[in-house]
Amino acid sequence: MSVSPAPIPNEYLDLRGTPCPLNFVRTKLYLEKMPPGSLLEVWLDPGEPIEQVPDSLTMSGYQVENIINHAEYFSLLVRRPVAL
Repeated sequence: MSVSPAPIPNEYLDLRGTPCPLNFVRTKLYLEKMPPGSLLEVWLDPGEPIEQVPDSLTMSGYQVENIINHAEYFSLLVRRPVAL
C-alpha cells in the first residue's frame, strides 16, 4: 500500500498576530480571489484563531483538509470548492 504525498498549497497566507474575526475575514477574501479547487495554507496563532477560523470556514462552505500544530503556530490547509 502506498501513501499519497501531502498536497502542495497553491498559496500561503501568514495571519499570525491577526486577531479574530479579522483572520477569518482575510482568509475568506483571499480564498475568493483564488481559482476554484485551489488549496490555501493559512498560518494561525494558537487559541481563539485556530479554534474559530476552521469552523467558520467550514460553515461558509470551504473544505478544511488538514490542521498541523507547529508548536508556535498552526497551519491550516483549506480548499476553495469548485462550486460554492
